[in-house]
Amino acid sequence: MDPTGNVTILVETPVPAAEQCAVAAKLMELEPTAEQVGFLESRPDADVALRMAGGEFCANAAMSAAVLAGMDAAAAACACCERIADSFLTVSVSGAEPIVVELEARAGGDDVWQGTVRLPRPLAVETVRFADGQTCPVVTFDGIVHVILECAMPREDAEALARRRCAELHADALGLMFLDRAEQRLTPLVYVPLADTMFWENSCGSGTAAVGAYLAKEQGTTVRVPLRQPGGTPEITASPDGALRLRGSVRFVHRRTVETDI
Repeated sequence: MDPTGNVTILVETPVPAAEQCAVAAKLMELEPTAEQVGFLESRPDADVALRMAGGEFCANAAMSAAVLAGMDAAAAACACCERIADSFLTVSVSGAEPIVVELEARAGGDDVWQGTVRLPRPLAVETVRFADGQTCPVVTFDGIVHVILECAMPREDAEALARRRCAELHADALGLMFLDRAEQRLTPLVYVPLADTMFWENSCGSGTAAVGAYLAKEQGTTVRVPLRQPGGTPEITASPDGALRLRGSVRFVHRRTVETDI
């Protein structure tokens, strides 16, 4: 699945959690454009359940899983339908309480769906002064922490900083969100220690939400901000009370069967 360039592999075959990181690494070798892997599960309290390989929270993967379920439901209901009615799916995703994804199929047969994710409120939106003297906004969700930087730095320095901040904040996953406020542009770098992955992502849903939460708190009012990223422009609506709605698109790329040894 391709949610705004953040290409995501969804594994439908059950895989034990202890083996998921190894399986994910093999699958990403087979799909070099992929930036992450999630494993679909069954849970009685959700329409769709998903565990990311590193146990982190990912809004784009949650939207992708909902789209896959919506595609299958639409195909089962009416193979010739160009569009189905708006639907709401509850998605259980690692690192967060179940969230709601609103889906709308686009007519025209291009396999692109629009989605709106009602994200969990952040646990904290604060300014943190680190031991090296740097002061940054930090937005904490269950499953991932985002550090917002309104500056640029060399890639190697940024990747080293991501590892350091992740350890300092004891985070399951760490995003460095490089924000150009004037241009409404976001460049996301995400590090997941359990899976040992470091990606300059084409888009980051939870990172987009983190920026929205920070701006809403800073300005004391609801903000609606499209954030241009390498893969496209998702839009976040954020309220000072922490309510977050992320709107984006997901494109179905392909479905295949593979065999891997781990």
